[in-house]
Amino acid sequence: MLMIFNVGDLVTRKSYNNDTVFKITAIDEDNIYLKGVNIRLLADAPSNDLVIYNEKEKELIEKDDREFDDFSKDINMDRNEFFYLPGKVLHIDGDQEYLDRCLNFYKKYNILAYGINQSEDKIHENIIKYLDDTNADIVVITGHDAHYKKKGEDTSSYQNSTNFIKAVKEARKYEKSHEKLIIIAGACQSDYEELIKAGANFASSPKRINIHALDPAIVATMVGLTEKGVDIDLIGILSKTKYGSDGIGGIKTKGMMYVGFPR
Repeated sequence: MLMIFNVGDLVTRKSYNNDTVFKITAIDEDNIYLKGVNIRLLADAPSNDLVIYNEKEKELIEKDDREFDDFSKDINMDRNEFFYLPGKVLHIDGDQEYLDRCLNFYKKYNILAYGINQSEDKIHENIIKYLDDTNADIVVITGHDAHYKKKGEDTSSYQNSTNFIKAVKEARKYEKSHEKLIIIAGACQSDYEELIKAGANFASSPKRINIHALDPAIVATMVGLTEKGVDIDLIGILSKTKYGSDGIGGIKTKGMMYVGFPR
């Protein structure tokens, strides 16, 4: 039976064992364009490879986000005596829907975050202005990416890693110290090693796998809620992301939160 698909339908791909839920963003004859609902991945597929996923998008997102409900257990703040000024976040995202979810996540943990939706190839052109305007302690550079294995291992074999690398390098022109500006960069399957070499504190993806839409925000939040001058719990932070150190890696650095007394 011929299956009819529409923009906005939720689907999975038979050729990938239906492992990821996508939303249809466009249809060009038999070529259907897809965006991961919870995974930062763009793809396309022929209609005969797709299966309708019956759960509603809102329910799927809420169920997936509930995995992070215990996040606050690792944040120890004595509100009876001290007050806290978490690190400020500048979050630049190539996807508006993912950006909105990340901004809601920051709000949940009282992180002051500035969100900007910008296509990945334009981020490097404006990032210094954004940093100057916001005086952020932490910058997230993310969106969509993909590794085309048939093209090899250089940066040209990635959809947007070159764009992310350019943006990281520009941010490092603004602030050279890894302790004064925390940079979190990359998306699904990004060129982890080159992003770290370019100056990122954290980057995806060591094993060239997909990452969750919230993963960059989780790292930014944990760094922002670690006390200034205190070493971050690198392994602990990475373990809070969807796929752990397979999806995101980084370097040891200090937290970005000021603690004051009395409240």
